[in-house]
Amino acid sequence: MTQLRTVQVLGGGGAGSSAHVRSLASGLVARGVRVTVCAPPELDRAYDYLGAGAHFVPLPRLGDPSTVTVLRNACIGADVVHAHGLQASVRAALALAGGGGRAPLVTTWHSRNHVDGARGGVLRLLERRTARAATVVLGTSSELVDRARRRGARDARLAPVTVPAARGPVCLHDGKARAELGAVDRPLVMAVGALERGRGYRTLLDAARSWRELDPQPLLVIAGEGRERTFLQRRITEERLAVRLLGRRDDVAELLAAADVAVLPSRWEARSLLAQEALRLGVPLVATAVGGVPELVGEAAELVPYGDAAALAGAVRGLLDDEERRMDLAAAGRVQAGSWPTEDETIAHVLSVYDELSGR
Repeated sequence: MTQLRTVQVLGGGGAGSSAHVRSLASGLVARGVRVTVCAPPELDRAYDYLGAGAHFVPLPRLGDPSTVTVLRNACIGADVVHAHGLQASVRAALALAGGGGRAPLVTTWHSRNHVDGARGGVLRLLERRTARAATVVLGTSSELVDRARRRGARDARLAPVTVPAARGPVCLHDGKARAELGAVDRPLVMAVGALERGRGYRTLLDAARSWRELDPQPLLVIAGEGRERTFLQRRITEERLAVRLLGRRDDVAELLAAADVAVLPSRWEARSLLAQEALRLGVPLVATAVGGVPELVGEAAELVPYGDAAALAGAVRGLLDDEERRMDLAAAGRVQAGSWPTEDETIAHVLSVYDELSGR
């Protein structure tokens, strides 16, 4: 039997989808599959797809008309084309329709967009077109599977994505990390994610404002970068909030392990990387009850409504005041994380879909 060949396509490349493709590439290559990753060049620099054993094809920037031609050529001879996210799915569908071969198209919906008005209508139209163009749509949460079916998907399936845990030993409540962040003698609260609208950081700053009366006052640190940075930093300075914006970090797991509480204030998440890492490490988590979060964390986190600063502040404050509750959540988090599919199981599931579609 000839060697299975798959092309993995990434568009904007969120952290979750990019890490998932790195994991897939490594696992599939180890199983004898030929893997080509098509993505913006900066993603290979960040995730090292070449180092995973994949062939890498750099894609031009979004909007460049040559992108579809590059993809079309890369897809010739592929047994399965797998696109991750809406941008990648649109490009892959156009490439296959324009002569990039007759390979079945698999798309994974890792997240969803919250856009109103005319742009929201365009996004819904693109979702319908890509859902109908795909042979199989894989959703990382039940809500996304239902959404794909409403958009006309012929075959939509739940495929929870588990990304690799942090490599190497991670020390909980590491004194060195806390000293670096300035939280030796005060509680440390941590959030991780792009500084963008919809991540809930404005609400999180409202919550931090209410913690100023606490003694000692908690320090909130946020790891990530984005367009909201200037606005958030201005608020932090003007309101004298105990908040630090750390920018992009490559030691998130170590910093998270040093925290007393992790916070996920997003408007929507499927299988949040922060939630996965926090529960694995046994770091108590306060998260918004949105999207796939309740399905992911079960009873192992404190859930609050999105946009409710008082509820968010109260949940964090309650955990900081209750060591026993924090210990209970830490233990429950590790148990919940143990119920998720492993990285190997995730790869094996995707490979079984490829085998099914390619008739192997």
